[in-house]
Amino acid sequence: MVAGPIFEREVLTTPRRLSHYLMRSGFVGALLILFYSIRQATIGFQDVLFAGDVASFGALTFRVFALLQLTLGLFFATVFSASLVTQEKDRKTLILLLMTDLRNHELALGKLFSSLLNVGVLLATSWPVFCFLKLLGGVTWEQIFWSQAIVGAATLAAGSWGCLVAFWREKTFQTLAISVLGVVLYVLLTHSIGVAYSSNIAQASPFFGLMQVLDPLRLEVSGVLHVSAWPTVLTLLTLSVLLSTVTILKMRVWNPSREFHQSAAETTPGTETEDLTPAAPRVHRHVWNQPVIWREMRTRAYGRRMIWIKLSYVLMVLMIAGVAFVSASKDSGNELVLGMLSVPSFAFLGIAILSLLLTNAQAVTSLTNERDGRTLEILLVTDLRPHEFILGKIGGAMWNAREMILLPLLMIVVMALTGKSTALTAENVVYLCIAYIVLSLFAVALGLHQGLTYENSRHAIGHSLGTMFFLCVGIFIFMLLLVEARSSFAIQLQSFILFIGFGSLGLYSSLTYRNPSSALTLASLVLPFLTFYAITDFLLGGNLGVCLWICVAYGFTAVAMMVPAMNDFDIALGRNAHDAA
Repeated sequence: MVAGPIFEREVLTTPRRLSHYLMRSGFVGALLILFYSIRQATIGFQDVLFAGDVASFGALTFRVFALLQLTLGLFFATVFSASLVTQEKDRKTLILLLMTDLRNHELALGKLFSSLLNVGVLLATSWPVFCFLKLLGGVTWEQIFWSQAIVGAATLAAGSWGCLVAFWREKTFQTLAISVLGVVLYVLLTHSIGVAYSSNIAQASPFFGLMQVLDPLRLEVSGVLHVSAWPTVLTLLTLSVLLSTVTILKMRVWNPSREFHQSAAETTPGTETEDLTPAAPRVHRHVWNQPVIWREMRTRAYGRRMIWIKLSYVLMVLMIAGVAFVSASKDSGNELVLGMLSVPSFAFLGIAILSLLLTNAQAVTSLTNERDGRTLEILLVTDLRPHEFILGKIGGAMWNAREMILLPLLMIVVMALTGKSTALTAENVVYLCIAYIVLSLFAVALGLHQGLTYENSRHAIGHSLGTMFFLCVGIFIFMLLLVEARSSFAIQLQSFILFIGFGSLGLYSSLTYRNPSSALTLASLVLPFLTFYAITDFLLGGNLGVCLWICVAYGFTAVAMMVPAMNDFDIALGRNAHDAA
C-alpha cells in the first residue's frame, strides 16, 4: 500500500476496539435524534396534506446534516491528525520511526490516513442517512454526491494541514493552536472574499461551495440547472496534495528538532569543546514556593515561539471584530443572523467558542506533556501535594491563555461602549463577563480532568476538545431549532427532552470514564437541562437568570471534576498505597 505499514496496522487494530462500533452507532443515533427534533420543530404532530411539505422538510434536514457533517469533519480531522503525530514526538518514538527503513511518504501518509480513519468511517456511516433523505424529496442525487465530495475533500485537506504542522512544530499546544487557527483563518478568508467579491477564490472555501450545492437556485443560470462543485473539490484536493508533498519533503529536515540535538549534545560524553576559557557564571532563577505555577508562568514550557501564535490569534480577532463592526454600521448589519443575534454578537460568539477551545487545549496539553515526557513520575519522590499541583495547573493554563480570555471580554466592553448592540447594557455586560469567566474555568477543569483520566494523550486531547466542541455545536443547533420552529413549544418538548437526554448520556460517558462519582453523575444530568433553561430564558429576553443558571451548571461541573482530578493525582503519586494496604 502507498500509505505503508503504519496505516495497515491501524486498519487491522481499529475494528478490534468496542469504541469503534459504539462511535459509529452513536453517530447514526445522534443524526436520527436530530432528524426527529427537526421534524417536531417544523411539522409536529399535524397531518401532512401536501407532498411539498415533506420535500421542504427533507431539504431543510439535508442542509442541517451537510453543514454539521462538514464542521465535524474539519474539526476532528485537524485535531486527530495533529494529536497523532505530537503523541509520537512527546513520547520520543518518532525518532525510532525515523531510524527505520520507512520512507518519508510511508510515514507521512501513514500517519495522515491513520488519523483520518475514524473520521472517514463516520462519514461513510452517514451516507445511508443522506440517501434516506432522498426518499422524502427536495434533494437530488447530485446534491448528495457533491456534498459528500466536498466534505471528503475538506476533511483530507484539514488532516493534511494538521499533519504538516505536527511534523513542523515541537510542542503539542503549539501544534493544536496553529492547526485550529490555520483552518479557521483559511475558511474565514476564502468565504468572506467569496461573499464580498464573488471571485474565484471563493471556490476554495468548503462552506461557500457547499452552500452553492445546497441552494443551487441562488446562482444566476439559464437553461437546465446542473449541480456541480468541481472547482471546490479540485481546489481542496490540490491543496491536500501540496500540503502532503511539503510534509514528505521537509520531514527529515524538521525532525529531529534543534532542541533534540542540543539536549543530545549536552548529555553525550565527549562532546565538550577544548576551549579553556572560563565560562560565564550562570544566574539561577528564584523558584517560588509553588513550583508548578512558577514553571507554567516563568518558563518556556510550551515552546519559544508562543508569541507568534498569540499574535496570530490577536490579529484574527481584530479582523473578525473589524468586519463585524463595519457591517453593523450598515443597514445589513442590523439584521439578525439566523433570527437570533446581530452581526457583532454573532462574531463575538464565534470568537468566544474558538477561545474556549484553545483554552481547553492549553489545559489538556499541560498534563499530557507531563505524562508523555515521563515527568509526572518524578513527582512521586517530591512532597508536592495534589491540590498544589492541580491549582498550579489551573493558574498556569489561565495565565498562558490570558489573551484567549481577555480579548472576548474586551470585545464585549467595546460593543457596549460603541453601541453596536442595543441589548448590551452595563448590567448585561457584567453578566456576560461573569458567565464567560465561568465557562473558561469549566474549559480548563475539563482539560485537566481528561488529561488525568486518559493515559493515552491522543485520547485525552480528542475527548477533551470533542466534549467542548459537541457542547458548543449542540447548543447552537438547539437554539436554531427553537428560533426556526414553526410548531408550538409543547409539541417540540418531547424531541427536546430526547435531545437533552442523549447529550446527558454522552457527557456522562465522557466525564465518568474511569472515575465515576455521584457529583459527576449529577453534573452530567443537570448541566444539559440547566443549559436548556438558560437558552429559553435568553430567547425570552432574560439576563440575570441566564447568567445564574450558566454559573450554577458549569461552575458545579468544574468543581465536580476538580475533586476527582485531585484524587487521581493522589493515587498516581502513590499517597494512598499504604492506606489501601
